[in-house]
Amino acid sequence: MKKIASFTVDHIRLLPGLYVSRKDTVGSEIVTTFDIRITRPNQEPVMNTAEVHTIEHLGATFLRNHPVYAPKTIYFGPMGCRTGFYLVLAGDYESSELVDLMKEMFAFIRDFEGEVPGACAKDCGNYLDMNLPMAHYYARKYLTEVLDQITEERLTYPS
Repeated sequence: MKKIASFTVDHIRLLPGLYVSRKDTVGSEIVTTFDIRITRPNQEPVMNTAEVHTIEHLGATFLRNHPVYAPKTIYFGPMGCRTGFYLVLAGDYESSELVDLMKEMFAFIRDFEGEVPGACAKDCGNYLDMNLPMAHYYARKYLTEVLDQITEERLTYPS
């Protein structure tokens, strides 16, 4: 069986960053999948499900309410390995074009206070598994260590 694209990335050399994971054609449209890598694979501890779940709720809420990207957002959710998230957008994008959007989104997550959107039994299948303080921590870490000083090696997969 052929390996899927995400299993061909060198996870030993992969740094936290913002990468184009793949581009697909759906009909006549391009769909871009981004790899939002928060922790270094196989080097740093993975995120726990509670903070991943909180970031997912806040990130999806932010993106689906964004004045420009709401109609382009197809999906935002966690990677199974819990080292980051995937963002799928309608359109043909490069990683560098999404840095400002990710800065906005992670600042929103870092600064969010109050009830996490959708964190109730009626709206979510596991609403008790949330950790807002740790979501703040990872958002702040990603902003300061990656996005605020992003370099080409954190925008392009290692070869």
